[in-house]
Amino acid sequence: MNNRPPKRKMQKGVIKRTIKLMFAYYPHMMVVALLCILFNAVVSSLPSIFMYNVFTIVGIAAKNGGWAVYGGEVTKYMLILIGLYVLSLISGAVNKQLLAIMTQGFLKKMRERMFNGMQNLPIKYFDTNNNGDIMSYYTNDIDTLRQMISESLPQLLTSGIMVLTLFFIMLWYSIWLTLIVLAGVVSIVLVTKKVGGGAGKYFISQQRAVGKLEGFIEEMMNGQKVVKVFCHEEQAKQDFDKVNDFLCNESTRAHSYANMLMPILGNIGHVLYVLVAIIGGVFILQSVSNVSIGAVSDKDLLVFNISLVLSFLQMTRQFCNNINQVSNQINAVVMGVAGAKRVFDLIDEKPEVDDGYVMLVNAKEVDGQLVECEERTNLWAWKHPHGDGTVTYTKLEGDVVLTDVDFEYEKGKPVLHDVSIFAKPGQKVAFVGATGAGKTTITNLLNRFYDIADGKIRYDGININKIKKADLRRSLGIVLQDTNLFTGTVMDNIRYGKLDATDEECIAAAKLAGADDFITRLPDGYNTLLSGNGANLSQGQRQLLSIARAAVADPPVMILDEATSSIDTRTEAIVSRGMDALMQGRTVFVIAHRLSTVKNSDVIIVLDHGRIIERGNHEKLIEEKGQYYQLYTGAFEME
Repeated sequence: MNNRPPKRKMQKGVIKRTIKLMFAYYPHMMVVALLCILFNAVVSSLPSIFMYNVFTIVGIAAKNGGWAVYGGEVTKYMLILIGLYVLSLISGAVNKQLLAIMTQGFLKKMRERMFNGMQNLPIKYFDTNNNGDIMSYYTNDIDTLRQMISESLPQLLTSGIMVLTLFFIMLWYSIWLTLIVLAGVVSIVLVTKKVGGGAGKYFISQQRAVGKLEGFIEEMMNGQKVVKVFCHEEQAKQDFDKVNDFLCNESTRAHSYANMLMPILGNIGHVLYVLVAIIGGVFILQSVSNVSIGAVSDKDLLVFNISLVLSFLQMTRQFCNNINQVSNQINAVVMGVAGAKRVFDLIDEKPEVDDGYVMLVNAKEVDGQLVECEERTNLWAWKHPHGDGTVTYTKLEGDVVLTDVDFEYEKGKPVLHDVSIFAKPGQKVAFVGATGAGKTTITNLLNRFYDIADGKIRYDGININKIKKADLRRSLGIVLQDTNLFTGTVMDNIRYGKLDATDEECIAAAKLAGADDFITRLPDGYNTLLSGNGANLSQGQRQLLSIARAAVADPPVMILDEATSSIDTRTEAIVSRGMDALMQGRTVFVIAHRLSTVKNSDVIIVLDHGRIIERGNHEKLIEEKGQYYQLYTGAFEME
């Protein structure tokens, strides 16, 4: 019970925010749409008034035998009603068109805001959230939001206006009969609160379950080869059944409550209709005095008559139907709110914090001094503004120093402890060690995907916390073990490393990486279209393209995280020649389980549980016969 007020507050906040955004994006269209809804709702409430007047005229005509006299009055009312319905039809058509334009435009803007915001999220967000669940924001949650703003909220508003309009009309004709209808409304509200509340709770749970199911399916699709290799199909089916059963159970409960609501409310409406008919008939027979607001101007309303009761029956049915519509739309609104909340949660995720102020700029030397310039010079410098208003320029060379660095992904669980590394420009530094030793974590810290807990990391003598993240990452090239190729041509994928690179630069980078040979043998060469993460290429070929992408960026610091792990021995020899040329004059950090690829490193650092246990070149470490010697020779002690 303590959670209900916050939930209601949350729902109101989400709806208020949605409507506020709709008005911000489409102020004029929203006003017109609301006026159309208001007009249609009022017009739909008027037939009861016309019915009362027509019945009254017919009754007078029947008593006085003057149909020829009173028939004109009936025709007048009919023509007015027909005219209003024609206007309502036009208004409804305009409203539907406006809602279609606003809804699709609003969803487009929401998808853009989600995607644009997602580009600014830290890597930690993607490390801690399932990809399939993130995809669910763009599909399932957006769809529930569409249903809410294009159907549920307009219908809820229309029904709400009609209920209020009919309520005042009923008070105008008879307060006594209105009280009977209100007694029925109380029972409708109680049932809606009980049944609708249960439906709302399970609809919210259903939205979460859909996200989990999509995440599971995405995970299974990516790992389908592993599933088949290890004959894990049956276990995968069982795991899927658990997630799917949970979704089925939550959806069944939600829709069971929702499907019960309408029949119950419908029957209450039927009972109420019968009660009004019976009580109204008794009032007519007993000549009971009527109490109404309209009796002040219409003396016929002082006593119950057949015209009053018949028109009131029409109002009762219409009133109950609209109450039912309101109750029915509440479930759809609750589900839409659940989806909208998830969409807003993604939009509201805190972006990656960048408090850096040192920028990477093009520079040239004038009288021995670095000067910033607009044109591309292939000479880069760090532009460092100081508190006193002065600006200094430091040449980008790739001098990286880590001093006493501590880091932990989760508080209380250290991953790196007291790590100090010195990499001079042009040096090749290799990290080796068991899985989980902290090798990849060091490269994540260099890119500032994560920030250190303690210590210092300096780049060309500048604390990397002072460097803008985009500029820092632009100066670093990285080749990962897991390749990512995008839909487009081979040339487009290489150019991804440097968007303004010419075709000649891309081809030169491919030759440097040893990829030109297989690219020229593709059906359309560099214009061959790739899709599905380069599914028509081998793993080694995809890795070569990834290396070429880093080569065209031409960064002063290169990070190779298991870059040749997916390449066969023959291809590795080809790549090694290109990599050696690529490494010339650059600071290079290499992570490799294949120790043959790090033999020629200037420094080899051996990590164990986040600590540096050995440091030196290949010959020195082999002579020491420590951990590196065991890793290299395979001389492990058997327990």
